[in-house]
Amino acid sequence: MRGWPLLAWRHVQHHKVQTTILVICLVVSMVLPVTVAVVTERYESDLVARADATPFVVGTRGSRFDLTLAALYYRPTDIAPVPFGVVDELQRERTGVIIPLHLRFTARGQPIVATSPEYYELRRLLPVEGTVPLIVGDALLGADAARALEAGVGDVIYSDPREVYDIAKPSAIKLRVCGVLAEAGTPDDAAVFTDIATAWLLEGLSHGHVDVAAGAIDESLVLGRTDDVVMVSGALIEANEMTDEALASVHSHGDPTTFPLTALIVVPNDSKAGTIMKSRLNADGVLQMVAPRAVIDDLMAVVFRIKALLDTFSVLLAVATLLLIVLVMLLTMRLRAKEMETLHRMGCGRSVVAKLYAGELVAVLGLSTLIAAGLVAAVVAALPDLVQVF
Repeated sequence: MRGWPLLAWRHVQHHKVQTTILVICLVVSMVLPVTVAVVTERYESDLVARADATPFVVGTRGSRFDLTLAALYYRPTDIAPVPFGVVDELQRERTGVIIPLHLRFTARGQPIVATSPEYYELRRLLPVEGTVPLIVGDALLGADAARALEAGVGDVIYSDPREVYDIAKPSAIKLRVCGVLAEAGTPDDAAVFTDIATAWLLEGLSHGHVDVAAGAIDESLVLGRTDDVVMVSGALIEANEMTDEALASVHSHGDPTTFPLTALIVVPNDSKAGTIMKSRLNADGVLQMVAPRAVIDDLMAVVFRIKALLDTFSVLLAVATLLLIVLVMLLTMRLRAKEMETLHRMGCGRSVVAKLYAGELVAVLGLSTLIAAGLVAAVVAALPDLVQVF
């Protein structure tokens, strides 16, 4: 570097305080709008892609946002349950595929998603190890869930009890890992999948028993024994592991059509069937059927209103920064008047002085741009995925 570019760079290096103030102002005015735009675009694309892959969601009347986010992202919610009988009713119409979802439980913080085999086909989920859940008590782990739980095929995991201090509620259930899914880059990576029958087990609506007469339990739980009767402790109420023996004795109490589901995913045979079903369900006043894409579009409309406000602040900040730079340059020109006159007497033309100021400005802008680009990249890399957000 020689000539006026070297002089410009040396001036920028020498006046560290002035340069630092200008760089900070420029970096802030650059980072804010760019980061907001990148984050908004990233989340919008992820939200829209998942919504487009889910034709319709059915749930009880209430917040359509809560219903959609629960069905798509397994977000905990207090929406009223859908009775399982609705699945049978809709399936009898033969107008599409009905996929039940039960999302009330977790396993060490990972959401337990009880569903039917059609769900894996809808989401194009394929195990890299093992199989999908085939019997009660089987668990299929998403890629992230397998890492978080440090479990693989053949291992066991435990569900989280919903009421730790309520002995009337079901205890933790031991689930057998039957498979691990390939990484999909979606919220399914963090889920633990089971079949619907396992959901009833977790709810305490069905259970199995061990054969206490066969010596299959800890003798410390046996209070008394005769030839015909075995009296056991209240600590042994139900089997919390689906062994072959317990599986044979699994049964439910109550009407299965009343058992709770969180939501239903509906894949209609065609757009006409979907429209008719949506109109009928939304008219009965009990259930609602929503198109996730429409709900996400409404949600993003709110986000874009906030983004528009932030964009306005960004414009004001950019104008203020520009005025600050102009002020600094004008003051600098006054303070350096004698310096520039000396350069002129040494033979430097007026164009060299202009180039000197321009070089200093370019150096500050270039340095600010590099720092701003690094900060934006760091923010984007540190962004949580949608599973953590929702």
